Amino acid sequence: MINRPTRIGKYDIISELGRGATAVVYLGEDQFNDRKVAIKVALGVEGMGEDEARRFEKLFLNEAAMVGKLSHPNIVGVFDAVVEGEMRYIVMEYVSGGSLKKFCTETNLLPVRQAVLIIFKACRALDYAFQNGVIHRDIKSANILLSDRDDIKISDFGTAQISQSEHTQIDGFVGSPAYMAPEQINEEAPSVQTDIYSLGVTMYELLAGRLPFQAANSVAMINKILTEEPTPLKAIRPDIPEKLVEIVEKAMAKDSAKRYPAWYAMARDLADTFPQLERYSFEISSAEKFNALRKLDFFRDFRDSELWEVLRGAIWENHSREQSLLLEGDIGHAFFIIVAGQVKVIKDGKLLNVLKDGDCFGEMAYLSGDKARRTASIISVSEVQLLKIQDVQLEQLSDACQLRFNRQFLKTLIERLAWTSNVLAQVKK
Repeated sequence: MINRPTRIGKYDIISELGRGATAVVYLGEDQFNDRKVAIKVALGVEGMGEDEARRFEKLFLNEAAMVGKLSHPNIVGVFDAVVEGEMRYIVMEYVSGGSLKKFCTETNLLPVRQAVLIIFKACRALDYAFQNGVIHRDIKSANILLSDRDDIKISDFGTAQISQSEHTQIDGFVGSPAYMAPEQINEEAPSVQTDIYSLGVTMYELLAGRLPFQAANSVAMINKILTEEPTPLKAIRPDIPEKLVEIVEKAMAKDSAKRYPAWYAMARDLADTFPQLERYSFEISSAEKFNALRKLDFFRDFRDSELWEVLRGAIWENHSREQSLLLEGDIGHAFFIIVAGQVKVIKDGKLLNVLKDGDCFGEMAYLSGDKARRTASIISVSEVQLLKIQDVQLEQLSDACQLRFNRQFLKTLIERLAWTSNVLAQVKK
């Protein structure tokens, strides 16, 4: 019988949740924050070969690197990583509902609409992770946890590729064979399409009650992924809407170039399948908005409290490509900051500039006062996400926050004048 500790660090241990070859997970109580937590304790490396021990070390450090990095309602929060003598453990958010794996059998399938909503939320969460420099690399039904009936938490970032990490990343053959994209099997550099493929497999599994490829062992599984096509979803579930079949097939295309180019594209197709999902498609949590703005140069000097102040008074907008956002000559009372995407600036029918993430437009009308007219037209080049701030809203912000805006506007004006001077100099040559 294995003795269960009564306390690990500052956490009281309630029970054991699970045990594997490399770690044991306990349910703990964080008395200070009044919450239950999952504590993943790394087992010792005794008996491991040198390569295995090194890989084990990387897995721990990789997961530890996630502490405080991702704050999203559909990603398991990692609160702490501790090394105390020979003991190493990671403290995470406790999710009580188990994994999606139990709903991946023909006798225990979720309703189709519920399965689609879950995959939609996973798309949103993985897009957020990707925007923060994280590619998961081990997406599967067992790593998507249920926090209630149709809400999810993505877990287990131990094998993730993390940009700008100070730790050596895990390379080589990474992931679970049944869910691995062909390029992942071939040990090519991972991309967003790698995770998209794995989520496509998970979606197939949720809808069909079985994996797309059946094999007796990992070697045979890998061969099928590389050389064969999966059993058509319609052959297993004739009732599945054709649009969902198309989404799964596109996500699971063997050629990564034929998959969805980005998470938002897959999420949009999912939202289009059921009208009730449309309300989710552009809903972004406050934490997501805050983190998106924090990454922009425009808000680099803003304090956290000022950034929250901006969010409370601003409007979050999403626009499709080739959409007119401002028209030259119109009277304007708002300015815009580009959160994601690109827009082009048109004056007298001529292209003046292309603006991207962190750039602003429309501020001259605001600075000029009442009845100021737009000096140029703005058209979206791609799908674009904007923060819209009206002049009356800006006036209600604190003096310190307004000062930050005015300083940023001055900086923007100087940069544009410099750019214009350079263009004119080139024309004269």
